[in-house]
Amino acid sequence: MNFEKLEKMLDSFLAMGVPGYDFIVKKGGETVYRKFNGFSNLSARIPMNGKERYHIFSCSKPITCTAALQLWEKGLFGLDDKLSDYMPEFREMTVWGEDGKIVPAKNPILIRNLFTMTAGFDYNTQSKSLLRAFDETHGACPTRETMKYLAQEPLSFEPGAMWQYSLCHDVLAAFVEVVSGKRFEEYVKENIFDPLEMNSSTFLLPRSEQNTVCTQYYQTADHPNVVTALNNDAATLHTYRLGAEYASGGAGCVSTVEDYIRFLEALRKGDEILKKDTIRMMISSQLTPEQDNTYWNKGLHNYGLGVRCPLEGVSSDFGWGGAAGAFLAVDPENDFTMFYAQHVLNSPNREYRGKLPQMVKEALAE
Repeated sequence: MNFEKLEKMLDSFLAMGVPGYDFIVKKGGETVYRKFNGFSNLSARIPMNGKERYHIFSCSKPITCTAALQLWEKGLFGLDDKLSDYMPEFREMTVWGEDGKIVPAKNPILIRNLFTMTAGFDYNTQSKSLLRAFDETHGACPTRETMKYLAQEPLSFEPGAMWQYSLCHDVLAAFVEVVSGKRFEEYVKENIFDPLEMNSSTFLLPRSEQNTVCTQYYQTADHPNVVTALNNDAATLHTYRLGAEYASGGAGCVSTVEDYIRFLEALRKGDEILKKDTIRMMISSQLTPEQDNTYWNKGLHNYGLGVRCPLEGVSSDFGWGGAAGAFLAVDPENDFTMFYAQHVLNSPNREYRGKLPQMVKEALAE
């Protein structure tokens, strides 16, 4: 094993303006590389210590999909069931027509569409209906209740017609509440975090614990190599957290590198939090040719049930990434897991994250 080339790239992120990072690689269940460098708080010059908590944003999505698939394994729903059979507010949806008019949707939203980002939702957390949810629930926006407001917004396209990154996994979190009978954050704690001893992870961080999270930063295109600190309670940080009681399945998890790699290891091994057969389904291509045409990573990865997944002859890992720089990969073929974390929105090293799995693979082979 030779991680010298990988380490040089990681440290180059600091020169780009990333205050600090944390990275871990496990091979066959053993930690073979761990490196953290830089500062968790740049102005206070507080060095990284490897225990930092991060808002991992969209790296929350695989956890949410795992929670829902646990319920699928119990036979509590089918992937091709109609969402409206469980959440009636989605029964009579509308959709934007080609002429710009709002018309009734012809197709129902299926549970499968939530997993695969093909339901027709968008990622507008500031829509009129969601802003009304905040006002009418007095800033609470309970996860399940908020979906009744989201259902009032027109869909971008007919369910199943295409792939579009969206609030699908936030809806999936509310669906987990309906099927399990528990609040989403409670279900995940009891069925994923507690069994895996992910004791620093949560989907609903109390205000009193905001100061336990690594300082969040933002970089603008006008000022390369310079980052601006954001208060962890700032509106710019929490646009995905619609209210005080809203557990965002798509972006709401707070975790640590050491916690999250436990989750990835469980997916690598199988038969811990999900059966091996379920994981194989999760990481197999689930898009139709029409949907695949609009998928971000077309030609690099396939898309499964909530994760990018292997594309034969091109890639062998599955995973996803988060808005502030977090990036995960599980490579069953090469028997490794990796998790990278930083805390910079609009980060300058976005284009480099996708190179990490291949660089790990090469380092392990040397």
